[in-house]
Amino acid sequence: MRMGQNSSDEAVLKELGNRLSRYRLNRDLTQEALAEEAGISKRTLIRLEDGEPVQATNLIRVLRAHGLLQNFDALVPEPALSPIQQAKLQGKARKRASSPQEDTEENSSWSWGDDA
Repeated sequence: MRMGQNSSDEAVLKELGNRLSRYRLNRDLTQEALAEEAGISKRTLIRLEDGEPVQATNLIRVLRAHGLLQNFDALVPEPALSPIQQAKLQGKARKRASSPQEDTEENSSWSWGDDA
């Protein structure tokens, strides 16, 4: 089932639970074994797989146990910087290179009062 903007919260939770349950079954794990691996109670895992609300940390633990946490960027991509933010970060960027300045003996040995 594809989730859309108009999907209800309940439908999203139900689909999430179904998918996590299928991942567990594909790994041939019992709910008890996965709950232990994730560091949550079996009852919490049952609620999650049934599409009931659970704490976000419990969901993260189950995703980590399944090896799915790296998919977080697909769920919530890193926001792009606005042009204004990019300009502020760049600050006063150099626009051209300067020519190397030669250090001549004439310039380096000058002192106050020598110009008279």
